[in-house]
Amino acid sequence: MAHAEGSTRAILFALGANFGIGVAKGAAAWYTNSGAMLAEAIHSFADTANQLLLLLGLKRARRPVSDEHPLGYGKAIYFWSFLVALLLFSMGGMFSVYEGVHKLLHPEMPRSPWVAVLVLVVAIALEFGSLRAALAEVRRVQGRRNLLGWFRTSRQSELLVVVGEDIAALIGLVLALAAVLATMLTGNPLFDALGTIAIGVVLILVAVAVGIEVKSLLIGESAEPETVAAIRDFLAARPEVAEVYRLITLQLGLELMVAVKARMQERSDAARLIESVNRVEAALRSAFPEVRWIFFEPDVRD
Repeated sequence: MAHAEGSTRAILFALGANFGIGVAKGAAAWYTNSGAMLAEAIHSFADTANQLLLLLGLKRARRPVSDEHPLGYGKAIYFWSFLVALLLFSMGGMFSVYEGVHKLLHPEMPRSPWVAVLVLVVAIALEFGSLRAALAEVRRVQGRRNLLGWFRTSRQSELLVVVGEDIAALIGLVLALAAVLATMLTGNPLFDALGTIAIGVVLILVAVAVGIEVKSLLIGESAEPETVAAIRDFLAARPEVAEVYRLITLQLGLELMVAVKARMQERSDAARLIESVNRVEAALRSAFPEVRWIFFEPDVRD
């Protein structure tokens, strides 16, 4: 539940920042006729819609189990996260590239570019604050992994999306600022068009990277490697367990399914064997609150 609250905080912070930034960028794009600014405005509004979808995904993932979905709806957040990656690719990235190509074919100097510069500087500060808030939530869960290692192994798709969006947004804002300044200094609208295309390329690359990670979660991934190792060590250290043959985990949103095949110390009496298994299961749930389903198979061989 702490992970869910952290993700929600990061999403809400990004939602507020992106909506405010999007309104400012949209007004500046209309006033200055800057393609790079228009691309950034569309990007911010797309991010705002994406954060609303992530909040919807978190809500849908908390629905109770049913006969049709006996393991719950936890993986619903992966679907909504994947949808966000697609929207980031199409609405943000592809449209920005299209707008940049249009500006190349029909060059036009931005009006009052200093307005765009002022908005972009403020937006960079706000987006940096949003990214800091998201990274603060990442630091709570990343352990010894660096940011790239966390990105590749994290099972929190909603936090992956927020961090990816914030990084893409910050890079896009810097590119947009560079494009507007270059256009002002040279008097050549080519830089505005190239900046718009560059923003689109960044968004597409981030969307593809996020999409690849979330697709893997949709198919089905184990718990994070550190969690799997901790569960295995925990089971092996239990006095009731003689040997752990197999351990399978499946990440279901914020919850885990664990399947264990083990040789137990107690093998002569069925009742005492069942009691031993029940004690291990209760202890495992207590030590790892995210574990909701346990399928324990006592055996004498692998």
